[in-house]
Amino acid sequence: MRLLRVLGFTLLLCALCVRAEEEKVEVDSSEDDAEPERPEEKEKTDEITEEKDVLVLHSINFDRALRENKYLLVEFYAPWCGHCRTLEPIYAEVAGQLKKESSAVRLAKVDAIEERELAEEFNVNSFPTIKFLKEGNRQNATDFSGKRTVKGITKWLDRYTGPSASVLDDVKSAEELLDLHDVIVVGFFQDLEGDKAKAFYDVTLTVVDVNFGITSNAELFKKYDVQSDSVVLFKKFDDKRADMPLSEESKLDKDELISFINSNRMELVIPFDDENAELIFSSKVHKHILLFINSTLESHNAVLEDFRAVASEFKDKVLFIKIDVTSEKVGHVLKYFSLSENDIPIVRLINTETVLKYAMDESTINKDTLRKFCQDVLDGSVKPNLKSQEIPEDWDKNPVKVLVGKNFNEVAFDETKNVFVEFYAPWCGHCKELTPIWDELGEKYKDHENIVIAKMDATENELEEVSIQGFPTIKYFPAVAEKKIVDYNGQRDLETFSKFLNNGGVLPVEEDKHDDDDDDDG
Repeated sequence: MRLLRVLGFTLLLCALCVRAEEEKVEVDSSEDDAEPERPEEKEKTDEITEEKDVLVLHSINFDRALRENKYLLVEFYAPWCGHCRTLEPIYAEVAGQLKKESSAVRLAKVDAIEERELAEEFNVNSFPTIKFLKEGNRQNATDFSGKRTVKGITKWLDRYTGPSASVLDDVKSAEELLDLHDVIVVGFFQDLEGDKAKAFYDVTLTVVDVNFGITSNAELFKKYDVQSDSVVLFKKFDDKRADMPLSEESKLDKDELISFINSNRMELVIPFDDENAELIFSSKVHKHILLFINSTLESHNAVLEDFRAVASEFKDKVLFIKIDVTSEKVGHVLKYFSLSENDIPIVRLINTETVLKYAMDESTINKDTLRKFCQDVLDGSVKPNLKSQEIPEDWDKNPVKVLVGKNFNEVAFDETKNVFVEFYAPWCGHCKELTPIWDELGEKYKDHENIVIAKMDATENELEEVSIQGFPTIKYFPAVAEKKIVDYNGQRDLETFSKFLNNGGVLPVEEDKHDDDDDDDG
């Protein structure tokens, strides 16, 4: 089953971030017949061969690999998996680097389709699945949770094979660490063996792209004005540090610490680029205000200073993001907001949870207009800026009516009509497969007195009251006085559609089945 990862603006993350997502595929022996025939293989022995510096493992030589390598990162893959093929050159590059450095870490791979017992032992149910094993122990494998890039894999391995936090014994060691990094998180604990320190160490293995230090040194407590157990995030920008004091009685909540780190590690005004994309979209703050500028223009940089001045007032409420149009990678962002370089400097705000966008009415961008715009969005007094195509002259000429943002409410919420709408994307394969069936359905009901069959391109038209979670999405708008929306989750064939419509927008119980595999995430 393929899942829709993110909608709307968050699709841009996929374009900027090279991390490959998991492909959720059950490892099921019933699929054997569908697999291509494999060439005859030599008898397996405990000899370990390599492909591009990656150890090739199977049930016979797996134990030997564990004995001979202190640390082993193992990819369980399927030969037909696209995400595995994408990872292959990245994985091989890391393997080559580690081998060249004579590292204690080796990278290996297992064909999970061929080696079903190993796949079952390590709970492999998606591809690729990557497991980390150390000291020959196959009982406590750790799931790889880093980014699937050369840098991401390397950082993750460094964190899991080396000290995850630098122990700071004196002022000199602390100053050297703080000078070395733009962001450093230091745990100040009276007891480095206590529960709080242990929880801190757990977090260091989760947030692998931030550097950590830890200390119980009284001199350091005094130098950095720390009165009791605390976590302090030091940074070379904005307010320079953020403190998370811990009471003596309470435990250190790991989720709260991760949230604290992610909230404070970013600049108040965040440049939108490859490095920050994942941080931006994983933030618990869903309202993002974007300032589009050309950084080579002095007048635009003056606007940026006002933008920066207001950002601190909305910390933890609104993320302030700078998009520099001189970058080659922001064209998709401009297009998504229906903007061009001629429109800048300009401001847009998006709620990444609802995917609703907001435009600032004022043409002048300064502290006052930015402050008012943000507060009005938070208060709910600003209407979303919804994209819509123009209404086609012949929108109702054919049996399947063509809806756009501008005529949707009038047609779909007509109290005298039951309106059945397909929300599609032009590039969606499942939508294309549905087209002849949907046209046939339109033909069948074209003369019906109160049933309307319609469709809308959901990539070019946006609606405030309708949430689209995948393509195609089908919804039923019954002929009632109050606005009501019914999700259609049945089979996508003419017979089932007809039963649903003839039954007043309700499927007979035996027909109420959802075909999850037909959702297209592109």
